[in-house]
Amino acid sequence: MADIFNEIDEDLRRERFGRLWTRYGAYLIGLAVLIVLAVAGWRGYEWWKLQQDRAAGAQFEAAQKLATEGKTAEAEAAFAALEKDGTGGYRILARFRAADELAKTDRAAAVADYDALAKDPSINPLMQDVAQVRAALLLVDSASLADIESRMKPLTEPEGSFRNSAREIIGLAQYKAGDYKAATETFTTILSDGQTPPGLRRRADLMRTLAAASMPLPAAAAAPATAPAPAPSAAEPAAVAPAAAPAPEASAPAAPATGSSSPGAASVAEPAAPTPDAP
Repeated sequence: MADIFNEIDEDLRRERFGRLWTRYGAYLIGLAVLIVLAVAGWRGYEWWKLQQDRAAGAQFEAAQKLATEGKTAEAEAAFAALEKDGTGGYRILARFRAADELAKTDRAAAVADYDALAKDPSINPLMQDVAQVRAALLLVDSASLADIESRMKPLTEPEGSFRNSAREIIGLAQYKAGDYKAATETFTTILSDGQTPPGLRRRADLMRTLAAASMPLPAAAAAPATAPAPAPSAAEPAAVAPAAAPAPEASAPAAPATGSSSPGAASVAEPAAPTPDAP
């Protein structure tokens, strides 16, 4: 009896499944085909992107080689082409390298390119900071101290990745402007940072020494008071510091000269001994 009920249940399940397959079977097959096509398409896109990246990498290396060989114009053209046709990261790198090459012939135009990179929201914030630092480096010899500080101050925050590079540029601008005290303080701040790279630390130490040596001396040290003349020593002759002769005593008349040959003695004794009148 139980076998009959089992057969009936199985027939019902088979019939129910058949109805579901008849209704939704085509959709299930279509979904499976779509999944297969999607996976194949994604794999195909990855392969195509890899080929594009390899081509962009080869193009970037060729442009780098031109720059290394000193072919500035050709390198600029190659980087400009990669900037238009390159992929992702290579396009951004090409923009930076194109600005680097342009700086050799036209600094103002290179600064404009770096400023554009620094303001491009599609670029990683760290790369935007790099563009700001590059622009300030090109301007440090020509721009005013206020301009350099306005560009670099936002990067000197304690947690900034390029804080010490920004401080170095500010310190150079302060030194160039003749503000040696501020430059010394700026380079001291760099040296006090435990995360300062070794190369930058050496440069900061050198510049701090130069700035400190260039500071004017205080007024008291710059014009010292005239030292008093040294007192004559006992070994020096009397002519150096002659002593005053003692005045003769008026109350005690001197004795008359007795054949003295000293005219000084006679002149002192003569008025003190008048001759008495004869009786």
